[in-house]
Order: sequence, then structure tokens, then C-alpha cells
Amino acid sequence: MRVLVFHGYLLHGTGSNVYNARLCAALARQGHTVDLLSQERHPETLGFVGAYGTWEAGEPRVSPGAAGARVTAWRPDIGALLPVYVADRYEGLEARPYPDCTDAEIEAYIAANVTAVRDVVARARPDVALANHLIMGPLILARALGGEVPYAVKIHGSALEYAVKPHPKRFVPFAAEGLSQARTVLVGSRHTAESLWTVMADDDLPARTRLGPPGVAVEEFRPRPRRRAAAEVRELAARLQAAEADARGPSDSAFARDEGVAGRSLERLDLERDRHVLFVGKLIVSKGADLLAAAWPLVLDRVPEARLVVVGFGGWREAFERLVAALAAGDLGGAREIARAGRAAEGGPPAPLGHLLAFLDSLEGDEAVAYSASAAWLGDRLVLTGRLDHDELAPLLAAAEAQVVPSTFPEAYGMVAAEAAACGALPISAGHSGLAEVAAVLAPAVPAAARGWLTFPVDDGAVRAIADRVVAWLQAPEDLRAATRDALVAVARERFSWEGVAEGVIAAASGRAQDLPRPV
Repeated sequence: MRVLVFHGYLLHGTGSNVYNARLCAALARQGHTVDLLSQERHPETLGFVGAYGTWEAGEPRVSPGAAGARVTAWRPDIGALLPVYVADRYEGLEARPYPDCTDAEIEAYIAANVTAVRDVVARARPDVALANHLIMGPLILARALGGEVPYAVKIHGSALEYAVKPHPKRFVPFAAEGLSQARTVLVGSRHTAESLWTVMADDDLPARTRLGPPGVAVEEFRPRPRRRAAAEVRELAARLQAAEADARGPSDSAFARDEGVAGRSLERLDLERDRHVLFVGKLIVSKGADLLAAAWPLVLDRVPEARLVVVGFGGWREAFERLVAALAAGDLGGAREIARAGRAAEGGPPAPLGHLLAFLDSLEGDEAVAYSASAAWLGDRLVLTGRLDHDELAPLLAAAEAQVVPSTFPEAYGMVAAEAAACGALPISAGHSGLAEVAAVLAPAVPAAARGWLTFPVDDGAVRAIADRVVAWLQAPEDLRAATRDALVAVARERFSWEGVAEGVIAAASGRAQDLPRPV
């Protein structure tokens, strides 16, 4: 079968980028031929790509890639502007959040992609198609395909939560046009389905909505002996530092990847001795990294050998670093100022970090003194790597004891938690949205004593709740920890695979919604 996939962004990094790269690789392994439209500048780094398509003077051109590969990676010429959902940086483009784009700019972006899709369809004659994100992928396919090719839509949380829901009058009409012709709408969780149904207010939409979460590359995200995992991380650190010599120099951008900083940060880790816990995600307020940073002195008070590794980038990075510095200096007043500024530090409207403020305000007397004494170790016990590519995370996860996912904003799916489980690291996730649904899949398999460590409530007690769960896991008897790790790995391999995701996408685009589970 020939499949057209419209993504529109990159094929490296996180979230929907990883989804589309892994999906297309799985489709190719299953024997399908894929035409993938994105803004990826370096498809040659992807082994599953067999040809590269671009436009020259308005005409599509194709050059060969990896021999025998079944995927053609197309890069439409959209000009200089790329509308995005969350502020980011893109090579060769101005990435600007949708709400900050003019109507004319958005229509020009849509028109350029519609033309590109029509050109690809004329050459490839796909049997089915997939559009990603609530806007503008579905609308682009609706206009370009004209009802001649059936398509499905994959909803990712960012477009829904950061663009359409906050600005329904402006963006719901675009979303409605795109969804109207879709055979099936795929969501990662029941939470995302309910959020989608509420904002779209379309009585017919629930009947076409099916569960279609992303998967885990279990051949990469797998357990490793600690010594082997540590050796792989050391090799990664060396490669990153070597790559620094070929770069133009470090960037002060919160979004940039600085290989030298990342390599030196990883080199600091003693993965065979210390007890490591990871945070992986964008450094934006909604990901809750502030709660985890504030929890770490509480962890260190009881487990001094614990070390937190923060893998992330984004508009709140500078504020995050200032928060950590204030805590390490015992400057709780300075930490409160950062918490009160909240979202304003990443360019958004003032929105204090209420849960962090509640924790800081609860520290009094001897507890405040003890907290500051433990926080003084944050300079050594908290390591910020900056941006790492998705395929670089597996050995680091395998060497870690746990991963905390403290998002305060709804998540479409707990992919990072599923990947942690596949590596045998305990995922400790906020107890809401798609994160809670992944935990619900894992919980029946793990020993009863460990089930309560999989989630925590996001409220004014979140900082202490995170610390309590991390400490309980690190101090648990080894037989309980081993049984829990084995169960996590087994469930992840059984329930989260990309081959299953690919089969679901084909069924969804072909109109076989009855073959897919409802989001319950």
C-alpha cells in the first residue's frame, strides 16, 4: 500500500517529530511505500529514508537516498515562516506560534502545503493518507486531496491545547474543515478525546474517534546491564564533545543544541555508583520541572547519592537555572520571586507557579534550615544536559533508576513514561490526562507495593509527593525493585510497539474504525 503522511515539522527531537519518524520506519518495515512531507532539513541522517524530495522553481525534484528504503521524505517550500504551537527554533525558518501569525501568513502557509501535497499525490498516487495535528495538517489534506484519497487524523496534544483551545474562535473553523472529511480521528488517550470533543462541539466526532497512541522502539529502549549502559553514555559524551569541534560555537539560545555542554554534562555522571533519576522534556512551565527541582533537596536529605539529570530545552530554561541557583544558595526569597513570575519568564502572561509557591511558603523553622542545607548540594547533584536527540536517550534511561514526568498541563499520552518502563526505569508521573492512562496500563502488572509510586497528585503537595515516591523507590528492597523492573519491561514490550501503531494508522485511514479500540 502507498501511504502519504503529512507532518510539517521535523523528524528529530521529541513528541510528534518522533512519532512520525518511527511510524514511517514501521510502515516501511511492513512493506508499505511512504511519502512523508515535513520540514526536516537533514533526512539523510534517517536510515529508513530512500529518497529526498524538494521543489526547484516550483517543480518537485527527487534525489536518491538509502538504497532499498521505501520512504521518500519531501520538504515543501513554505517560505521563511513556520507556524508552531510552542515557541521553538528551526534551522532556516522563523518558527512563530500560531496565535502570533496573521491570517494572511497562515493562509499562505496552508496554500504552499496544499500545492506541495497535490504535486506529491500526482506523482505517487497514494492509497491512503495521514494528517498530523488538529491544525493545519487535516485542513491541508482536505483541500489537497479533494475527497479522492481517504485519510485519517492523528491528534497530538500541542496543537489542541496550545492553539485551538485557547483561541477557539480563530482556529476551530480550520480544525473543523480538516476533520470533516477524515475517516477516523486517532487520539492518544481518553483525556485527549474528551478535550477534543469539548472544543470541537461536533456530535458526530466521537463516533469517528479511536485510540491511537504512539509507540516505543523496544529494540532500542530496552534494559541494559548498568556497566554497559554507563559505557554507552560515556561513548555518547565523547561523540558530543567531538562534534563540538565541528560546530560554529555554542549558542546562548534556550532552544539550541550545544554538543559540548551536553557531552561535558554527561561526562560528569558516575552511572555505576550514583542513583540517577531523569527528567526528559521541554523546559517550559507546563512541564513542571520546577516541582522536581524543588523536590530534589528533600530527596538528597534521605538519599545523598541521588542525582537528578535534566534533559531539556525551551523558553523557561534560564528561569529554571535561576531557580536551581537560588535554591542552592539558600535564597528562598529569590526562589519565591521566580515562582511568582512563573510563565512570564518564558514570554507568556503573568501566571504564578502556585504549587511551587505553596511548597516554599510551607518551609519554616528547622525544616527550612535543613532544606537549605540539602539544597546546597544541587550544584553537584542536579545536572542539566540541555537538548539531546531522542535516539540518544535509551542508554541514559537504562542507566537510570527512575524518570519523573511532573507535567502540570494535560498530556496527550505518556510516551516518555512508556519509554522509561521499556528500559526498566520506574516512571513516576503526574496523575492526570494521558500520563495517568499509561500508569493505569502498567499498574496491574507491577507488585502491589510499587503501584502507588507510579503517579502523584498535582496539587499544593506535589513537591513533597514527588520526593516521597522517589525516595521510596530508591530505598525499596532489591527483590521488590527487580520484580517491578521486570514487570515494567514486559508490559512495555507487549503493549507499546510501533508495528501495532502502524497497523492502526492503516486501519484508521482505510475507514476500518471498527478494528480499533475506542478511547475509554
